[in-house]
Amino acid sequence: MIRKLLGFIAFLFRLLWRIIDGARRVAFNLVLLVAVAALIVALVRPAPPVPEGAALLVHPSGRLVEQGTIDPSFAFLAGDREEETVLPELLDAVRAARTDPRIKLLVLETDDLEDGGLAKLGELRAAIAEFKAAGKPVLARGERYSQGQYYLASVADEVHLAPDGYALLPGFAHYPTYFGGALATLGIKIHVFRAGEYKSAVEPLTRSDMSEEDRGATRALLDGLWGHFRADIVAARKLDQAKLDNYINAYQDALEAAQGDSARAAQDAGLVDHLSNRGQWRAAIGERLGDAGDDKDFRHIGSREYLAAIRRARPEAPARIAVLVAQGAIVDGAQPPGDTGGDSLARLIREARNDDRVKAVVMRLDSPGGSAWASEVVRAELELTRQAGKPVVASMSSVAASGGYWIAAGADEIFAEPTTITGSIGVFGMFPEFAEPMKRLGLTVDGVATGPFATALDPRLPLSPHIGAALQRSTEHTYRRFLDLVAQARKMKPEEVDRIARGRVWSGAEAARIGLVDHLGGIGAAIEAAAGRAGLKDYTVVWPTPQIPPMRQLLQQFLAAGDEAAAPSPASRVIDRFSADLKTLTSWNDPRHIYTHCLCEAP
Repeated sequence: MIRKLLGFIAFLFRLLWRIIDGARRVAFNLVLLVAVAALIVALVRPAPPVPEGAALLVHPSGRLVEQGTIDPSFAFLAGDREEETVLPELLDAVRAARTDPRIKLLVLETDDLEDGGLAKLGELRAAIAEFKAAGKPVLARGERYSQGQYYLASVADEVHLAPDGYALLPGFAHYPTYFGGALATLGIKIHVFRAGEYKSAVEPLTRSDMSEEDRGATRALLDGLWGHFRADIVAARKLDQAKLDNYINAYQDALEAAQGDSARAAQDAGLVDHLSNRGQWRAAIGERLGDAGDDKDFRHIGSREYLAAIRRARPEAPARIAVLVAQGAIVDGAQPPGDTGGDSLARLIREARNDDRVKAVVMRLDSPGGSAWASEVVRAELELTRQAGKPVVASMSSVAASGGYWIAAGADEIFAEPTTITGSIGVFGMFPEFAEPMKRLGLTVDGVATGPFATALDPRLPLSPHIGAALQRSTEHTYRRFLDLVAQARKMKPEEVDRIARGRVWSGAEAARIGLVDHLGGIGAAIEAAAGRAGLKDYTVVWPTPQIPPMRQLLQQFLAAGDEAAAPSPASRVIDRFSADLKTLTSWNDPRHIYTHCLCEAP
């Protein structure tokens, strides 16, 4: 009887599981069918018409990036929320609208822009300035302005601010999290091997504070970038430099003079022209467009819709220029779009080299570096492309340092923004040792080996001095190779490169002065240079991306669709920053444990 009862209970559990599993499969298939149907509709739906006498609405949201992390074909699964805005798409839309007679003015709303890096913001700002130079007005508004948001908005003819808003310009800072004390408390040893006294990327793992070399170099870098930031605002707003500096450095006095009204303080300082609520803002734009002039929605088209409309109408030239993107940390192996894997990026370069339609390659770099091995894999493919007779031009975005510069050394010429962070020509090796914390826990390691080097890189065992010496020599060799590559590319002597290398980070403007960069300019200038080298006048620009299976893209977007879009709290920002630092460290996967990473970030 008991046996039959147990068998019946087992049968019920199996039946219940089959029902649950069947329901799960049905639900997933239904979601998949809806997603595929929506995708088909999105692909066959014609682009919206561009209204006559309309405004181009530029409303960037999330981070400005060079390449989206997910195929935009699946963006509908994430609803209206956009966590990133692709900079090249915005640039394309703004530049096309400059000469489009249907577009009368540009409306810039910055409230949802989170981060972008000074160089990216500067490039978008320059495109908007060109739009203005064509005689078309630019109006900008923010509910409140962070530093980056205001830098972008300041280029407008009219800058509006909400009556209860503010404009904060606190300046630039670089405060890494130092893990040295915590690791020492845990008994974890981080063995570091480096070449270059300014190669500070390893210091957060070995120190509890900033070294004097890093402090001096970082101070010089930030001062230079801050000078560009202030000069751009002064020029755009026609301000007195002293008045702007007084607002920045004595903000409490400006606020006191305005009786605590932060919006009026910004207006009194000349940072904004008008204080307007949302209805007044819409009415002001409507008047410019010849609409009713009330607070109803004004005649406009969003930048994404506008771009879709003009791209479908553009004739495609047979000759192509391929723009390839290296974004984020450079790691060994393959990576999806939006990240940089040495193998996947090298594959894209080979495909461009073997494609007869592609006449030139532009390497767009927005990376602080990473694996030396992966960086060399990519650089070597660029060199082969040049040897095959196809020009290669490097274009630096916000950061193109260390491994990012290593890749740039494979180009015929290099473009950078004045506020690009580059250089950091240096190398370090790193190996963790967990012998002490294991000992504290009572964990021991014992066994046999066929030779002294069989357990050389076992993190459970103390690192042998002989292995440490070997890693240091390997690091120094890689640094000398880095110097030689740069010297050959820049037509300099290795000792000349060494004087400006040693891991030091430079701004794009300083890099141009000392010979690490050829020209100051953005992606547009780099593409024009590549076309000139290839002898092209009529060409199509393509942006190849690593291919990942459509089902994987679909699942990634589906899983991300339920994320909340709430603004982060101060506590969550601290946790996110700490998590990001750890994620960066755990992504380092160079097979030789040698890295060209600057651990720097764009302000």
